Amino acid sequence: MFKQSVLILAVALTLGACSSKKLDPAPVVDDRTSGSQTGGDAAGAGQSSVTGVDASNANANAAGPQGVSNVVYFDFDSFVVRSNDQQVVEAHARFLQANKARRVTLEGNTDERGGREYNLALGQKRAEAVRRSLNLLGVGDAQIEAISYGEEKPAAMGASEDAYSQNRRVEFKYQ
Repeated sequence: MFKQSVLILAVALTLGACSSKKLDPAPVVDDRTSGSQTGGDAAGAGQSSVTGVDASNANANAAGPQGVSNVVYFDFDSFVVRSNDQQVVEAHARFLQANKARRVTLEGNTDERGGREYNLALGQKRAEAVRRSLNLLGVGDAQIEAISYGEEKPAAMGASEDAYSQNRRVEFKYQ
């Protein structure tokens, strides 16, 4: 009887560990600034304030566009590209459009909170969100690969909110 109870408990714990939180589909892009990007009048309202990327020296640059971050950060338990990181995505989109032969791998990462399966799924959704943003800006799927490392490749060690926020990211890796 004791063995059966232990076996039932072990099966229940195993099944409980395998369950994961279902991710809700959410918008890919945070549109908190949508009010500032309406229209397209003659004065240039709605134009991006991002400085241009110099793509003339692109072949010598194996790391991607010069002067642009290769990381997009995310809020906790979210795969929505934040409005302040949209400029980074736009700069990489311009670089990829100017360099059609270049390919980029989008590496999705999470902090250590959550189960392994959940973090792998969340990392993949973050990478796919950046991919969709690049697609919307005109970059073809042939230039993009989206993968997830979940919590396996932390950028910062520790259990502080600062470390967690550095680990919730997608990195652009050019080939």
